[in-house]
Amino acid sequence: MSDLKALLKSCATCMPSKHTYRKLITFRSAKAYKRCLRQLKELGIKPFKTVSRCRIIGCHFHKSISWHDLANHPQVKLIEKDFKIRAHGVITKRKRIKLKGRSIPLLTPATTPALLTWNISRIKAPEAWATTRGKSIKVAIIDSGIASHPDLRIAGGINTINGGSYADDNGHGTHVAGILAAAGKSGKVTGTAPEISLYAVKALDLYGDGFVSDIVDGINWCITNKMQVINMSFGILDSNNSGTLHDAIKRAAKQGIVMVASAGNSGKSSKQIDVPASFKETIAVAASTKANKVAGFSSRGRGIGLTAPGDSILSTWLNGKYMTLSGTSMASPHVAGGAALLLAGKPGISARAIKKRLRLRAFKLKKFKSRSQGAGLLQLDRIFKNI
Repeated sequence: MSDLKALLKSCATCMPSKHTYRKLITFRSAKAYKRCLRQLKELGIKPFKTVSRCRIIGCHFHKSISWHDLANHPQVKLIEKDFKIRAHGVITKRKRIKLKGRSIPLLTPATTPALLTWNISRIKAPEAWATTRGKSIKVAIIDSGIASHPDLRIAGGINTINGGSYADDNGHGTHVAGILAAAGKSGKVTGTAPEISLYAVKALDLYGDGFVSDIVDGINWCITNKMQVINMSFGILDSNNSGTLHDAIKRAAKQGIVMVASAGNSGKSSKQIDVPASFKETIAVAASTKANKVAGFSSRGRGIGLTAPGDSILSTWLNGKYMTLSGTSMASPHVAGGAALLLAGKPGISARAIKKRLRLRAFKLKKFKSRSQGAGLLQLDRIFKNI
């Protein structure tokens, strides 16, 4: 029996229980990855997750047995906890907010085109539509799935939790999808980029929760299927970082994929934004209100790229309905939609150039520091003009 096999036998088990926890093993080579799979099969241990492209195997480990010798094995690159993930959105009631001290043009009901919610008008998406509405750009939403809805055209997708349907059973992913891509057919809402090719990556469950392993699997699917933009409206529930997730983000960035992530809902007292928004490869998005202020719930910290509407946002929901939600989850798809518009209007533009252009065109909100709003409020009316 090889050292690796002996170590696996001592640490791993195929049965989850209160005495085990989920661990992700990343191997240094494809050969080592395949060898481990064979050895686990010989031991009768079935992994809960395998991601061949990333050389990741997920196993349940005994809490009472040390796994550090396995982590130090020369064929093992990394072992870490399969961190829990949670969606960054909450259901809220509609609120009337007085617009005080506004210093950018706000569309009134008389000048707002039909089918547009306040948030889509506020980022000035209709002005960008004179150039493009995002036609054929492939955008993936890694979330709780996307439900069938009259206002959504779903091009495809995957369920990385159990291989089943990518249909949404929570509502969060469907709400995010509407902000990004609703077609406006119903007379209720139109998304930021209504003609994109929309893909559902279901990695969060019925409760809006998930694991890093399923997110990484989803990112791998996006790379394989040549997605151009990924929206991630969720964050890790643990203050620790995830090297496994960061490695996946880096691989997607090398393929030129634009990745947009919500900053988190920890509020004014937060000292940092959530993972994966904190990774430099993503565009981290804070949430703003109707009064052009950074929302009280929006996380503060180094690394925020932009701000977009995230308070009391009406969008698509389960069973063909509509729902009003708040959260940085709702802010992120505005920016993902803006990136899709740029990709459609300026073919060949790089992810780095997209981030730079969106930031340069943003409107700085008064009385808020960069750690709260980044470059400022997303504005799409001049993104196609020369900088």
